[in-house]
Amino acid sequence: MVHVVKDEQGPPADTGSGLGAYLRARRTRITPEQAGLAAPSGPRRTPGLRREEVATLAGISIDYYVRLERGKETHPSVSVVEALARVLCLDEQEQRHLRDLAALAQAGGVAPEPSPAREVRPGVLLLPEQLRPNPVFVLGRTLDVLACNAGALRLFAGLDSQPPGRRSLVRYVFLHPLAREVLDDWDEQARSCVARLRKLAGIDPDAADLAEVVGELMPKSPEFAELWDRFEVRPHVQGYRLFHHPDVGDVRLGWESMPLDDSPLQRFVVFFAEPDSPDHAKMLLLDESHGESHGESHDEARLGGRVGGAQA
Repeated sequence: MVHVVKDEQGPPADTGSGLGAYLRARRTRITPEQAGLAAPSGPRRTPGLRREEVATLAGISIDYYVRLERGKETHPSVSVVEALARVLCLDEQEQRHLRDLAALAQAGGVAPEPSPAREVRPGVLLLPEQLRPNPVFVLGRTLDVLACNAGALRLFAGLDSQPPGRRSLVRYVFLHPLAREVLDDWDEQARSCVARLRKLAGIDPDAADLAEVVGELMPKSPEFAELWDRFEVRPHVQGYRLFHHPDVGDVRLGWESMPLDDSPLQRFVVFFAEPDSPDHAKMLLLDESHGESHGESHDEARLGGRVGGAQA
């Protein structure tokens, strides 16, 4: 059985993105020592670096840097962007995000990304069922569950309690009462979810799907709000994840996440275990205990490939 969801939209919300906001957030997280300055002799009223310190280290005027943070200057040169990335100790992904924000500012806030596709191709819809007992998800760009098989739905215990049209891994992580018990690395998963959304905010800040999920989670989850204000853009890397499952006990699975050709805003996520291992046996149990009660039948799910409309 492949579970496919229908599109539901909520009210827009302020995503708080922008070049100036990102510069401010990163500046407050860099200590003078990290930037190569002498340790302060006394307490500092400003967390992290002061604006004048960033400007001096980057080789630009204080007035110019202040204008960047306030959104008054929207055409920083490549050399200025690179200098700021160096001063703020940004890694490769963070530098790429800073360049995206600078390009967006120069374009006058016109996002380069197309509207998100919520249609799942028919061929892709066949894969979750054919890859059983491996848990498989097809995720949208805001981590909404576009399709999955029963093993995936059961692996994240309690995910099936979300209405199919509202099923989302980021909602599960921050709002479901079982998430902290099931996910051994909840802190890392929480950071990863927010990082993916924050990265999207850098390239498509006015996106309705992003505004919906951010607008919902900001007032409901203090942890989400705190992580959102960090402006981190480093998602979790592939590897192994430990689940404390209420039905099968501890299960450790590897996972891979990959973009889909011709549908780059969707991701195909598959979990796996070593053959003949105890974890594989537990994965089989999760798959074998599936039913037809949580969504459309396999035949209904594989036809048409439409998720945003009536059929899938």
